Amino acid sequence: FSAVPMVAASNLPECPSDETLYRDNCFGTYTFASGDKYVGEYRDGERNGQGTFTFANGDKYVGEFRGGNYDGKGTLTTSHGNEYFGDFRENKFNGQGTSTFASGDKYVGEYRDGNRNGQGTFIFANGAKYVGDFREDKFNGQGTYTFASGDNYVGEFRDDKYNGLGT
Repeated sequence: FSAVPMVAASNLPECPSDETLYRDNCFGTYTFASGDKYVGEYRDGERNGQGTFTFANGDKYVGEFRGGNYDGKGTLTTSHGNEYFGDFRENKFNGQGTSTFASGDKYVGEYRDGNRNGQGTFIFANGAKYVGDFREDKFNGQGTYTFASGDNYVGEFRDDKYNGLGT
């Protein structure tokens, strides 16, 4: 599922081994006091380019960094079994992405500031599916909810509930 490969090497030279030295246009490893670890590219003293950030709790981000943040394409996998692949901006899901949850649920669509916002499809593990508008992580706007039985509701939604006109 993950389209962003694990960063194992770079064309950049190796960073200074002394972690107190300035890192610029190099590839290296930094382990934080918390146990978190970054392996990847540095530019202008910050995480920039391709890298892997492994958290002490088992979560892992593999992808692009800008200004020290997840920014660009990447994959975030949590120790709870959830995975997101898609666009990031300043450490948040932002743009097109796919989330697969440990529960078996899946979302494919637009994100803004870490929330489902815009057009998307949410497929429930039980076979039900919602296709339509999202705002602030909820069904909001026009959409179609198809029940696992095949029956469906087409119409307006607000805060994950039928609202207004619909059939």
